[in-house]
Amino acid sequence: MSTSSVRNMEIAVIGDLELVSALRLAGLRKTYAIQEERHADENIRKALKECMSDPGVGVVVMLEEFAEMVADAVSEYRQTKSVLPVIVQVPSKRGTRHPDVVAYYKQFCRKYLGFDIEL
Repeated sequence: MSTSSVRNMEIAVIGDLELVSALRLAGLRKTYAIQEERHADENIRKALKECMSDPGVGVVVMLEEFAEMVADAVSEYRQTKSVLPVIVQVPSKRGTRHPDVVAYYKQFCRKYLGFDIEL
């Protein structure tokens, strides 16, 4: 895949209304606001499946708690898909489950992107 085609890929967001609204304001267009708690699991799975099958999506940003709800699907995509799209979990307004966020993201980049970054 050429550098120019990677630059043109979209970032998709799967999150609550607050995260999705904030990232829409930042210019992201492919967003999935999961609001209905009763069917959240199936709505998250549906959104994730759509994002992972879209060749125009390079990064999928999703709340940590949503990723935990569909951990089996996230794990499966990470093991069976090629490099793209990358699933990036972000903390919710209630905080993160990682005690050392910097170490987590450094390790994430090393594992899924193949290089170290300095945060």
